[in-house]
Amino acid sequence: PSRFDRSLTMTTAAAPTDRNYLLILSYVTIFGIWVGSQLTLIPYVIHLLVLVTAILYAACHQSLVLRQDPKVETHADGTTTTTSPQVETLRKEDAMQFPILGSASLFGLYLAFKFLDKELVNLLIGAYFGIVGCVALTATVSPFAPTLGKKFSMDKKIAHPLPAFLAGESPWEIIFDVSLGQVLVFLAAAAFTYFYFALGKPWAMNNVLGICFCLQGIERFSLGTYKIGAILLVGLFFYDIFWVFGTDVMVTVAKNLDGPIKILFPRGHNEETGKLELSLLGLGDIVIPGFFLSLLLRFDAHKANVPTAITNVHAKFSKPYFHSALFAYVLGLGTTLYVMIVFNAAQPALLYLVPACLGSSLLCAAVRGETADLFAYSEEEEEEEEEKKEKKADGDKKDD
Repeated sequence: PSRFDRSLTMTTAAAPTDRNYLLILSYVTIFGIWVGSQLTLIPYVIHLLVLVTAILYAACHQSLVLRQDPKVETHADGTTTTTSPQVETLRKEDAMQFPILGSASLFGLYLAFKFLDKELVNLLIGAYFGIVGCVALTATVSPFAPTLGKKFSMDKKIAHPLPAFLAGESPWEIIFDVSLGQVLVFLAAAAFTYFYFALGKPWAMNNVLGICFCLQGIERFSLGTYKIGAILLVGLFFYDIFWVFGTDVMVTVAKNLDGPIKILFPRGHNEETGKLELSLLGLGDIVIPGFFLSLLLRFDAHKANVPTAITNVHAKFSKPYFHSALFAYVLGLGTTLYVMIVFNAAQPALLYLVPACLGSSLLCAAVRGETADLFAYSEEEEEEEEEKKEKKADGDKKDD
């Protein structure tokens, strides 16, 4: 089954008495506050805090599917097919390099806006985000769409003569399993993305794509271990401080880059120009801490011995690490807004969010006497087994 089908099954398969009403409320809140912001001016601090909290709660709970064991299907001809949730896991090396690569990308964009035509840069970046946004919107809406008829499947390998560094290893493996409903959702998402650009990238449509990026990124990505998450957060803590306080690079790129890499919040109309004034929050300030919060939620599920054979995102279990970290995140974000308003200056949100997330999780572990368990928790079982095999093989060679 496709990733979309598994998500829908896991979300809806729970018994009527086994519902996470906060999860349902989160989705209702995301939709409701988006619609409400079109009808009336919501105080942007409330708008921001409520929307971001709802996004994190929903996305982190959907990430519970990453715990599901691979599903083995036996076909009539005796062959078997193994399917597992699509997950990207961060390695320690990647976490250490991330601030460096992020700095290079950020500075590259800064130079592009400074020396090249702004419209051309935004056109190229917009084309990329248009494709990715269409996919993200499809992935977000598809679980709620009806199947509508039979499914279309393909599982083929196609050889290609192109160099691996250009087109990847040969052959290409093309696998998909979609329903008519999903095809219609994709077409609707493509139409939405087209009108987003055709109408001049209105803030409301920008937020739809930004919300979808957050939901899909958090629920599909694993930090692997708590230690890797801590390395990533600490690295980005200094990255954010340097580029916001030390230079004008971050603010310049954020203001000039016209794309769904941020969520916009109306503050009211300018008295002189009559134009709508907007505050913004970069998606990185939601997604990066979201990766960490989702890891803590899965650790809560691990400690509660939640079954992994079939994942139910509505399952009820104790969530001390997730709840404490989410509460700390909201306090950190509120502090960011307070300092920004008082000093009337842009603030590096991770300056407040990283200590909040790391501090709350470490305090929770210390109080519960589970610090060793938290640091030992890993979602990299396959990679760890491969490393052990490699070390054993190297040891055998030395013995020979």
